[in-house]
Amino acid sequence: MNKIIVLEIKFKFDEIEDAIYPTVLIDDKNMILIDCGYTGFLPAIEQVMEENDLKCEDLTHVLITHQDHDHMGSLYALKQKYPHIQVIAGKKESPYISGKLKSLRLKQAEEMQPYLPEEQRAFGLEFCNILKNVQPVEVDIEVQDGDYFEWCGGCTILETPGHTPGHISVYLNLKQVMIAGDVAVIENGELVIANPQYTLDPKEAEASMQKIKKYDAKEIICYHGGIFNP
Repeated sequence: MNKIIVLEIKFKFDEIEDAIYPTVLIDDKNMILIDCGYTGFLPAIEQVMEENDLKCEDLTHVLITHQDHDHMGSLYALKQKYPHIQVIAGKKESPYISGKLKSLRLKQAEEMQPYLPEEQRAFGLEFCNILKNVQPVEVDIEVQDGDYFEWCGGCTILETPGHTPGHISVYLNLKQVMIAGDVAVIENGELVIANPQYTLDPKEAEASMQKIKKYDAKEIICYHGGIFNP
């Protein structure tokens, strides 16, 4: 039994409808959740898991592609409720997820704050506070480029920096599916670099985009946008 299930979690932010797409990998021994949403999203994750005939208590691992709050915001709550779940992250990203180093997204937001137009400063301050409230979690398993796991018929960890320095993606070898995290998003039917204004290294981000494209995946799963069929 090897399954890839893409979860769709719909929500509203300031009356704007949006969605995120965490992914679950299932085989006979493991159930891995890839990314886990914003702070406070654990009930939504549990609900959408149940809608797909899955249970969070059956998860063996949660893999965090990178440190951003929309990907690890609910990690602390998930780990508190289901302490058996092992946390996996890239070796370069791990210190930020565990809180050993200050969030680079928070650092970026704080540095931008003095330069924001007056009408945007309240939002900027709120955003900084949201990032400060993300609770760190120890990483159990650190991975790096080329690491191989037998999950779901076999998969390879890819280092795909740019959006953040330690961002990782996962390629499902047998199924030819790329789980891209925030390497890319889908806009107007095209695959483009995710959130250029928040990308910490645009040059690396472009290189990572080209890297995932070289795999000729049949499907590319974007955390923002869902499934892209090349």
